[in-house]
Amino acid sequence: MDNTIRVKMFGKFDILVGGQSIDVQLSKTKKGQALLQYLLLHRNDAVPNYKLYEALWPNEESSNPENALKTLISRLRSALVACDERLGKCIITKRGSYRWNDELGIEVDLFEYERLCKELKNVTKLSPQVTGDFNKILEMYTGNLLSGIEHEEWIISRSIYLHNEYLRLVYQYIDLLKEAQSYDEVIHVCRMALDVDAFDERLHLELMDALVKAKRNNEALLQYKHVTNIHFRYLGIQPPEGIREFYKQIIRASQALDFDIDAIGKELKEYDLTASAFVCEYAVFKEIYNLQIRNMERTGAIVFLALIMITNMDYQPMDPLKLDDIMKDLLDVLKANLRKGDIITHFSASQYALLLPCAEYDNGKMVMERIKRSFYKVCTNSSVMFSYRIDLIKELEKVGSNTISDKEKRVRRIEKPE
Repeated sequence: MDNTIRVKMFGKFDILVGGQSIDVQLSKTKKGQALLQYLLLHRNDAVPNYKLYEALWPNEESSNPENALKTLISRLRSALVACDERLGKCIITKRGSYRWNDELGIEVDLFEYERLCKELKNVTKLSPQVTGDFNKILEMYTGNLLSGIEHEEWIISRSIYLHNEYLRLVYQYIDLLKEAQSYDEVIHVCRMALDVDAFDERLHLELMDALVKAKRNNEALLQYKHVTNIHFRYLGIQPPEGIREFYKQIIRASQALDFDIDAIGKELKEYDLTASAFVCEYAVFKEIYNLQIRNMERTGAIVFLALIMITNMDYQPMDPLKLDDIMKDLLDVLKANLRKGDIITHFSASQYALLLPCAEYDNGKMVMERIKRSFYKVCTNSSVMFSYRIDLIKELEKVGSNTISDKEKRVRRIEKPE
């Protein structure tokens, strides 16, 4: 029968005796639980009473702090003994201080994690032992140190340090797996690590790269769409440029080289049969935008850049789920009201950017007004505001900027609902 005592510090704090959590009993003494966590984080030190008091009762004054601490220790020991007698001995009392008893054989994930970090730090080659140790790290680190209270002053710096160490080890493991061309393992490692840090740029790039190298291009494209969506939904921004640029690499990897010009012509013709405007990722939109500038210089063609923004009437932040639904409806409106030669991209959580080949500014304005009317027929919520800006690419290009965010500064007007 397993009678091991294990302490879990990563993710939600817990103590397990023989595999059974004693969280219910411990939760009755929150201060006592915090005291235990503090001693665990300072396992190599005898912590003076005054430091414990300052950590557990910040900004509080007491006529007898020593007595308050002794009472807390006594209640905590009683709660621990009720769970397992061995736990009653986990706090050692010394003159004027307390410390964690490191001689009881209690397994603490933090201690094992730190040991493995030291052993793996300078590893340059994979072996069964090394692979096993890296996988232990992945299984052990299920979340930030003491999740839920990681913003306590006495936890913050340690939590940040351990998280950075985790990412460093993950990157190291990925590099070793890439050297061995073990791309399926890289995919597995990246996905586990992204469960911990969902916005880490390198992890997303490594995952998409491994999927491409493993010839799982459709999965790479799905991953790109996923990371774009979470940045829009939770941060309200485009994903980092490195991720946006990787989209083109995924597309290139998906296109098989074919020297049969008839087959290529047929494919291009079939593509041209698309009836609505072209919706593309931002990386592709940038390429088309720059291509339009070149064509305009050569042929004198006129193309307008338009930006549509959705906001609340009071300019307060919109609920991300509500905004997501509205933007999907707006995309349908755009596709229904624009022509084949028009280009659409999702520029930010609340914005679409458009390229509109039009003969005159008034024609472009007429198109945007038609879209606005169609949008309000679909979106009847009176608190939602549709705004747009429109200007000639050529005029914008003269300013010397090649990014849409800079180009927006030089617009003719903003159209809002009356």
